[in-house]
Amino acid sequence: MKNITYIILPFLILAIKVNGQASIDSVLANIARNNKTIIANTKYWEAKTLEYQTGLTPYNPKVDYDYLIGTPSNAGNQTEFAITQTFDFPTVYARKKQLSNEQIKQAEFQLNANRQEILLEAKLICLELIYRNKLNSELTIRKQNTEKWLTAFQTSLEKGQGNIMDVNKAKLQLIEINAAFQENLSISNQLNQKLTELNGGIPIQFSDTAFASYALIPDFETLEQEIEAKDPVRKYLEQEKVIGQNEVNLSKSLTLPKFDAGYRYQTILGQQFNGVHLGLTIPLWENKNTVKTQQAELFLNEANLQDHINEHYYDIKQKYERMTNLKITLDEYQTLFSTLNNVELLDKSLSLGQISTIEYFMEMTYYYEALKNYLKTEMEYNQVVAELYKYQL
Repeated sequence: MKNITYIILPFLILAIKVNGQASIDSVLANIARNNKTIIANTKYWEAKTLEYQTGLTPYNPKVDYDYLIGTPSNAGNQTEFAITQTFDFPTVYARKKQLSNEQIKQAEFQLNANRQEILLEAKLICLELIYRNKLNSELTIRKQNTEKWLTAFQTSLEKGQGNIMDVNKAKLQLIEINAAFQENLSISNQLNQKLTELNGGIPIQFSDTAFASYALIPDFETLEQEIEAKDPVRKYLEQEKVIGQNEVNLSKSLTLPKFDAGYRYQTILGQQFNGVHLGLTIPLWENKNTVKTQQAELFLNEANLQDHINEHYYDIKQKYERMTNLKITLDEYQTLFSTLNNVELLDKSLSLGQISTIEYFMEMTYYYEALKNYLKTEMEYNQVVAELYKYQL
């Protein structure tokens, strides 16, 4: 079998250099606005914010009225009226307010984390669709080329110049190409349906065929620090620590006495009594172990934070190493495919009888398999970069 060099047409390389980011950004903007989960999370945290703002004021005032009928009748009747207000120790209200403010801050970090997960899922789908759309174009070209040769073989056979083996080889090749074409089309439809689902049921048909061009990616240490500085999950867990400390402080304040103050009025046997009511609640048993419980939860929050920092660091490291390896392979593919022209050489060689039909189709199969791997590597590289830059979504 003759050695045929594998080549790609120049326009395939040019497509890589076209910036397709605007279209992806448009899709992500629509999903951020229409996604049902994002909308539900926003409503949930709005409700939680209102919840965090409740319970910051003193208890409701208490009004008591008693009318007591005396026995025997000459004992007279007794009337009592009282209005009282219970107060926590003064530091409780300040610490409740501090806790409320910190809980409200945390809601924003949780919203951002959930939003980024959904938008990353959508972006990864868009990147796979770019790969699928590019693959669809290549399969269409391959299909048309094979149909051209099938027609030529059939014409030659009808004229008595060809052979049935060439026709059968072309038909078999066309069946395989059509199967790959239909499979790719089916996957593309499923991905577009998933985008529609993420868009709240509003149809999206993503047809881009070009990946975005990225600025120079910094070294691992610089990128890792940038990601960690803007990681909403880390900020959420750090805020959880702050909230835990505020809950400890509040628990300590709640172990201090409560106060009652009010007015009391009483009549009995024609005599009237009125004056001030004062009371003190001594917290001997009610809040026992509350402070210890909150302190234990604070230690748990710290452990969760450190666990996330460690796990996130190595997740970033693995993704960065994968990106680096994919970039090496991608550069090798681009260098090879940008310098040669395999399809025209194969067509010319077959036309001149320099190679057999089986050699032609085998070489074309090798070529398109390499091209498919190239396009897949390009997709995987862009996807891992998108995962690293999730914090920008």
